[in-house]
Amino acid sequence: MSRSTFYYRMKRRVRNQKPRGGRKIPGWSRTTDGRRMCDDEIREYLLGFIEGDGEFYGYLKLTHALRQNVGLTINKKKVYRLCKELRILRPQRKLKPRLPRRLARNCEVTGSNQHWATDIKYGELAGNGNFFYVASIIDIFDRCIVGTHVGLRCESKDILRVLKEALKSRGITGKGLILRSDNGPQFKGKVLGEGCRKLGVEQEFIPCKTPNMNAHIESFHSILESECMAVNRFELFGDAYREVHRFIRFYNSRRLHSGCGYQSPEAYYRANRSKTATVKAIAV
Repeated sequence: MSRSTFYYRMKRRVRNQKPRGGRKIPGWSRTTDGRRMCDDEIREYLLGFIEGDGEFYGYLKLTHALRQNVGLTINKKKVYRLCKELRILRPQRKLKPRLPRRLARNCEVTGSNQHWATDIKYGELAGNGNFFYVASIIDIFDRCIVGTHVGLRCESKDILRVLKEALKSRGITGKGLILRSDNGPQFKGKVLGEGCRKLGVEQEFIPCKTPNMNAHIESFHSILESECMAVNRFELFGDAYREVHRFIRFYNSRRLHSGCGYQSPEAYYRANRSKTATVKAIAV
């Protein structure tokens, strides 16, 4: 056999060979009674749904509408393909990238302004049955409440504002400071996250269902509940605002704290700054 004849037959065989792989998609679907319905008819039903009650339906709901109203035995993947051909797919939501969060880890605190903790507590207004919020930031070492927000709402921007005021009152920058919190939306918010990065504050989050890892701020809120909120009846928000701030001033300046060597938190803070107190590391 000549060389040209051999290669001619090889090319002819390749041309006549059927392509492998891929299943031919049928142009119809069956109804529950076994009748075939072509894709063009299905497309008309889809457009009819979009013009009627299904104006805001996605392909999943359109699939169930075809099954219930037309009696079609149809797969959601096929409905998606037909909707894509007709350009009637709902706009897909864009997933926002999430920054990795640092989980709280055990460490020792040996001085003030190293490790702060924050949380939110709810209070009730007896006058109208509404709630108010108390967001506090505590210095884990000296137990001082360095910042407080009392309001009818509490958002990330409120926590950031309180944090900035606390840094200013302590006369420090946020560089090297760790702020611990739970996984509430106010603490995971973009506003607080970006604000902390600009200030140099490092956020850390306790694992879910582990309030014991935020024990110091939880302990303060327990004190606030038993010694302030439980013994006062707040008719209006103004009453709650004044009383909570009064109690926090009392807590910082006059209330004896066993963790501070039976001194007030502010007295313990001043003693540590003047190096007249024995420094004891605190495990968190």
